[in-house]
This record gives sequence, structure tokens and C-alpha cells, in this order.
Amino acid sequence: MRRMTWTAAILLIFSLALAACGTKDAESVVKELDKVVNSMESYQGSGTMTLRTGQQPLEYKVEVSYQKPQFYRIKLTNEEKDITQIVLRNDDGVFVLTPKLNKVFRFQSDWPQNQGQVYLYQTLIQSILVDNSRQFVIDQDAYVFDVMANYNNGSLSRQKIWLNKTDYKPVQVEVSDTNATVMVEVKFDKFDFGPKFDKAVFETEANMNAAPTNQATEEPTMTTPEQPSNKGTNTNTEVEAGTPGNKVDKDGNKPGTDSAVDGNNQTNNSGNAAENEGDGAATGTTPEATNFTAMEPSYIPDGVGEPELVDIKFGGNPGLMLRYTGDYSYTLIQTEPKDQAASLVDGVMVDLGFTWGQLSGDEQQTLTWTYEGHQFRLTSANLPESEMLKVAQSVQGEIGK
Repeated sequence: MRRMTWTAAILLIFSLALAACGTKDAESVVKELDKVVNSMESYQGSGTMTLRTGQQPLEYKVEVSYQKPQFYRIKLTNEEKDITQIVLRNDDGVFVLTPKLNKVFRFQSDWPQNQGQVYLYQTLIQSILVDNSRQFVIDQDAYVFDVMANYNNGSLSRQKIWLNKTDYKPVQVEVSDTNATVMVEVKFDKFDFGPKFDKAVFETEANMNAAPTNQATEEPTMTTPEQPSNKGTNTNTEVEAGTPGNKVDKDGNKPGTDSAVDGNNQTNNSGNAAENEGDGAATGTTPEATNFTAMEPSYIPDGVGEPELVDIKFGGNPGLMLRYTGDYSYTLIQTEPKDQAASLVDGVMVDLGFTWGQLSGDEQQTLTWTYEGHQFRLTSANLPESEMLKVAQSVQGEIGK
């Protein structure tokens, strides 16, 4: 009888051991993730990203390609609004492409090392590895990690990451704000490790020519990158491709012009940019009425009143300016640029979710971005960077002009 009891006990122990072998804990998964991310040579993925930072959710198709050591290609497409932007990193630097507008921005930047992206595998795995307070559960065929979010948007605090149990491929990501409200969601429909890429995948010219533009017969032009400034900011070169005579000298200026944009310096210390454009002082003429609709941010910081809407002329183009005052003073200029010469601007690449912007300035900062063919310039001397991002990300609605 005693022998049978011992036999049953031994069988029970072996059964428990075998069952345990089929289940991994957080520590063992983290160790394997570290090996995967350090040994991978390339990957390619696609899926859907939903942004809930504005009044209405925005949905984008996302395509991601990576090749070791530092080649990246990200393509964001909003089919409803016919918007496509591409970010490339290759041996020549970091580029933001808007093929439909035939426009290229060039950066001297450490991106994406200096700021993570929710659809990049390295960003997701790194957030798991560095968070010692990570939460871990098993959800059917996926390992789910709940970790701190480390993005340039301070309102995003945590994220959940679903990884396939068999190969650790990303399945889904949810990024939440401090109220646990999901603000960004990415669902991958395809992801492969180890694909072989054609060299053209990461080339700027090939990506510009692969997509239709408004100027299909003209080729994009790009300038030679400048060295970073003494202040340590990243250098950003904007090129309006296809514009005749778009050559720049070694200082990044077009011969015979003082600036690519009229009124660049017409911003006072209170953050009220282009104060004089309202009466045409920038060009000496009365601004003509714009033929487009103003896009008003749905987000206004606490302590700031409703804006004043003013017709202006900025950079030789008719535009609209929203002037905000209160605890924070800032202006938002909207134009529809046509022929803009090449310009060199010191700035930092900023991910707005639906597009990429350029943040420049020190005591007074300007955030510039393009959306639906319109260029926006948000300028302020006292609006915090986190608030600037919230304002920019909420420019999705329209108001009658």
C-alpha cells in the first residue's frame, strides 16, 4: 500500500513538472525577447493604426520595413483623406516624404533611437525590457505585457503589447493616457522576420517616384545636409520638389532670396506670431481672402480663451491666423503653400501620430507640420511642448470662414 502511495506521488510530481514546462513566466519570455531583438537582421510588417487624439478617430494603414543596422521605412496612409507620408532612414540621413505634394524634409537625426514609435518592433520590445514593474498575462495564443509608455507625448502613460506565443511577433498594441483611455491602437495583420529587401526600398528618390504626385512630370530635388548647429539641435532641410531654380548654396539659402518664407521673424515674445501680416505688412499689400476653410484645434488648454481669426499673407501665400491669449499666448498659422523655395531650419523631428512635424526655437518655439495639403505653424513663447503637441494633434475639425 505504501509503495503504491509513493508511486502515485512520483507520477503526480512528474505530471506537474511536464505541465510547467509548457508555460513560460515573464522572466523567461523577457530573456528570449532580448535574444530575438539583438539577433534579428530584418523585419517587415503591416497593419492598421487608429488615433483617438481628436474629436473623431483617424485610421491609417501602416507599413514598416527594417534592415540591420539602421535602415527604416515607414509608410502611413489615410485612404479616406488621400494622405500618404513616408519616413526613411538610410545612409544619407532621415527623410520625411509627402509624395502627393512632391515635398521632402531632410533631418540630421538619431531617429528612431531618440524617440520611439508604436509600430516599431525595437521600440515595443525595449519598453518591455526596461520596465521592471511590467505586468504579464497569457491571453490564449498571446503573451500580453502591460508596461510604461515612453513616447514624446507626455499624456500617453501606459501600453499593452500582445505578442504571438510561438514566435514573438507583434499582434496588437494599445497606448493609454493617464485616465486609462486608449488613445492609440495598432493591429498587425502581417509581420515577418528576415525578409530580403531590394535596395530601392530605402531610397528617397525611388519612394518619391513610386507614388503619384500633383506634379508627376517633375522630379524631387534635395539639398546636401548641413551639419548640426552648435546648440546641438537636429538640422532639417525642407525642399519643395519640382520648383524651378530650387538650388541652395552651402548655407542652405536660395540665391537672390533672404528667406524661403516671408515673415519668419515676425513673432514677438508673447508668442503672437505674424502680428503684422493681418494688415499686409509682410509684403506691403493687403492680404487677399483665402479660398480654403480654417481648421481649428479641438483642444484648448485651460486658462486660454477662444481664438481671434485673422486673414494674413505668409510666405507669399494667403493664410489664416488663429490668435490665442490667456494663461498661454500662441498663434496658429495655416497656409496652402504653392511654390516655396528650399529652406534650412534648425529643428527636431516630432511624431504627431498622423504626421511628422518639426520643432524649432529655444525661448520661443515653433512647431511646423503639413496636413491635407496645408502647412501649419504653431508658435509660442510660453506654451509647454506637451501642450503644443496636444494642440497640433487636435487639428482635425473645420470651422466656417
